[in-house]
Amino acid sequence: MKLYSWNVNGIRAVDKKGVLAPYFNLNGDVFCFQETKATVEQVKEVLSNYEGFFVYANEAQKKGYSGTAIVSKTEPLSMQYDMGLEEFDAEGRVITAEFENFYLITVYTPNSSAELKRLPFRQAWDKAFADHLLKLEAIKPVVVCGDLNVAHRDIDLANPKANYNKNPGYMQEEIDGLDRFISDGFIDTYRKQNPDKVKYSWWSYRGGARDRNVGWRIDYFLASKGLENNVKHTEIHNEIIGSDHCPVALELKF
Repeated sequence: MKLYSWNVNGIRAVDKKGVLAPYFNLNGDVFCFQETKATVEQVKEVLSNYEGFFVYANEAQKKGYSGTAIVSKTEPLSMQYDMGLEEFDAEGRVITAEFENFYLITVYTPNSSAELKRLPFRQAWDKAFADHLLKLEAIKPVVVCGDLNVAHRDIDLANPKANYNKNPGYMQEEIDGLDRFISDGFIDTYRKQNPDKVKYSWWSYRGGARDRNVGWRIDYFLASKGLENNVKHTEIHNEIIGSDHCPVALELKF
């Protein structure tokens, strides 16, 4: 089962650029999106051009902000939107699809924002999301994909010393949040398969960062430890352009 995840930074904008087709040409079974910046109906309208998929989307109350989607060739057994927590459910950041062997969650984790104004909210979110994962994992294994808005270790960003505890995405509080997922038994599938490989999934639009590969790896596939032997392949698709992020991939075998 081939799973893909991409923060598109506006699904309508990416569609107009003509770069959704290369994403779907990866021939996945499930395609996940973050930061769709669209209503549910707008997402469905964009994706109606791509036949043979079941489409599920979540939207923020604030128009043109946040939003997630899951597009699957197979109809999931069930769908769940958000976490059932009012303080975290207004921005359309979480969708959970249940398949036979696992739950698949796509998530767009809140950014701590300029001057770290949203860091306390981010810390509370990480705790709530960790609890959400464990509740689901008590039923069956879980796969989490999406923009987690944090680089985990120095290898995961081009300038770790310049950013550590100074800028959103590499604050210790954010790292602690990801560490909790790992300590709860989730595997960073890409890093597990590629312990020493330097590859990024996000680049600033400023200063030609992508051309110079001054990037960050902040897009992940995490999986329950019970799925470790089911992980066949992981990938970061730097060749696909159109957003400030690129797609990441996980192939599972059952």
